[in-house]
Amino acid sequence: MNIGEIARRAKVSRSTVSYALSGKRPVSEATRLRIQQVIDEIGYQPNASARALARGETRALGLVFPPASTHYTEMQLEFLGGVVEAAAVRDYDILMSRTGAGEDRSFQRLVGERRVDGVILMEIRLQDPRVERMRETAFPFVTIGRVADPEGTAWVDLDHQGLIRHCVQHLAELGHERIVFVNRSEGLIRLGYESARRGQDGFDLAVEEFGLTGTSYSCGDDAASGEACVQRILSDDPGTTGIVTMNEAALGGIYRGLAHAGRKVPHDMSISGIAGSRWAEAVTPALTAADVPAHEMGRIAIDLLLERISDPSAAPRHQLLTPPISLRASTAPAARRTV
Repeated sequence: MNIGEIARRAKVSRSTVSYALSGKRPVSEATRLRIQQVIDEIGYQPNASARALARGETRALGLVFPPASTHYTEMQLEFLGGVVEAAAVRDYDILMSRTGAGEDRSFQRLVGERRVDGVILMEIRLQDPRVERMRETAFPFVTIGRVADPEGTAWVDLDHQGLIRHCVQHLAELGHERIVFVNRSEGLIRLGYESARRGQDGFDLAVEEFGLTGTSYSCGDDAASGEACVQRILSDDPGTTGIVTMNEAALGGIYRGLAHAGRKVPHDMSISGIAGSRWAEAVTPALTAADVPAHEMGRIAIDLLLERISDPSAAPRHQLLTPPISLRASTAPAARRTV
C-alpha cells in the first residue's frame, strides 16, 4: 500500500497526501481527516527512510567510541547501553564508530557524508583532534568527558578531580597517612586521557591538602595488572594502608593481590575509588566508591545532542556530575602496624 492508493481512496492528489503526512504545507481539516481515515482503514505505515529524507534527517546519531585498551570495560559498556537506550526512546538509531583519530576513514564517512544527524564523542583526551575537527565542521556534537578548553562545546562529565579528592579525604579522616593512587595505564596517561589526568590532579592536590604521604601507580585495565600493581605497592612501601583507584577493570586483581599478600580489606588495607555500582558491589568486601551514573550520563548526552541538532545557534550546555561517595565495607579506621 502506498501514497498513490491512499490518494485514490481519499479522492485527493498524491501531493495532498504527502503534505498531510509531512506537514510541509497546510491541508484543510476535512481533507486531513479523510486522508487519516483511509490510512487507519488500510493500516498504512509511511517509510521511515523516505520520511526522514524529506525532512533532511537520518534519524540516526553517531557514537565515536574507541576502546581505550584492547577491550571495553564494564563501565564503558554501561555508557554504551545508556546512549543506545536513550536514543531509542527518542526514536533514533545509533551508528557506532570505533575510530580514535579525527582523520580515520570511519570518522570521515560518519561526518563528511552526513550519515548521521549528530555525533557523541567518548574516551576524550585533553587535546583531542576529533573535537577540533568537529568544531571546524560546525556539525552537531556532544562529548562524554571534556577537553582542556571545552568553551563552546556541549558535554557531560564526571568531576574526576573532585571525586578522587573526596576519596582521599575519606581515608584521611579514617586516620590513613600513607596511601597510593592506582590510575589507568601509563599509555593512556601519556596520551592525555582526561579522566586519568584529572584524577591524578585530584590525588596530588588532596595529598598535599591533607598532609599525607602519597604515591601514584599506573595500571593496565585488567585483573592481572591489578595484582601486579599491588605487588609493586607493597614492595615499595609495606606501610601503605590506603588505596584510591579509578581503574575498575583492575579492581578484582587488586583485591586478589592483597589476599595473596596476607592483607585483609579493610582491616589491613582500606580501598576507595570511582567505579560502576555493579563492580563496586561485586567485590568482597564491597567497595566504598563514587558510583558512576553511566546510564544517566548517556541520557544526558542524547538530550544535549538533540538540543544542538534542533537549535545549532543556541549556546551549548554542559553538566558536571559529582555523585556522592557510597560508604560500603572496604574502608575502616587505619590499623597501627609495625613495619
